[in-house]
Amino acid sequence: MAKMSVLIIDDEEPGRILVRQYLDSYAEYFVAGECANGLEAISLIDRLEPDLIFLDIQMPGANGFEVLQRIGHVPRVIFTTAYDNYAIQAFETNATDYLLKPYTKGRFEKTMAKLQNQPSQLPFAVADSYRGRTSFPERILVECKKRFRNIQVNEIIFLRAFGDYTEIHSETDMYISSTGITVLTAKLNPEKFLRIHRSTAINVQHIAELYRDIGKTFIVMNNGTELTVGRNYLPTIKDLII
Repeated sequence: MAKMSVLIIDDEEPGRILVRQYLDSYAEYFVAGECANGLEAISLIDRLEPDLIFLDIQMPGANGFEVLQRIGHVPRVIFTTAYDNYAIQAFETNATDYLLKPYTKGRFEKTMAKLQNQPSQLPFAVADSYRGRTSFPERILVECKKRFRNIQVNEIIFLRAFGDYTEIHSETDMYISSTGITVLTAKLNPEKFLRIHRSTAINVQHIAELYRDIGKTFIVMNNGTELTVGRNYLPTIKDLII
């Protein structure tokens, strides 16, 4: 069984040390990295694609909530903070738990038990408002030269994050949306549009082929574009293989 990767984000070293010490009792997890700055956390999360993050709230660069709003890869989240007034906001992001400092090893163990009982990863609240939808748009308006063009959703081949924007690649054109890829894909039919990487989502109707090379998995779209499948997104792709 593959181990779960963990990123520890806290601007205070004692807080990071405590998480590492308590995690020593859980062989199924390993610490992939740690950082003490919100901006560094954004970069590290998207680069390492951890399964789980322990996230402080008050940090230099960007606070914990700003970090969640700006990442492409969406891990499970456990908040660790000395402030009790953010608890409601934290749980609105679908965080697994809210550890209020100073917390004991017993309290940490309850959090890990809750984590292990969760059936699946949940996206954070910026996309959560779209959960439970049964109908999705067949056409959308996308900006093009200061106007908005009406295009069929089925014509979209793939979407790719570009900084704070999203490239929308259709059969004939490429458009730039000011909406982040996590929010944008949450508005589209999840049976058709799948995230295959922290920065990429595809329309499964436009998949031409899939292949593996040197330990990586690639998807070729029907317009010839080759896209890399992120490690954390492989289970989604495997569900398509029969």
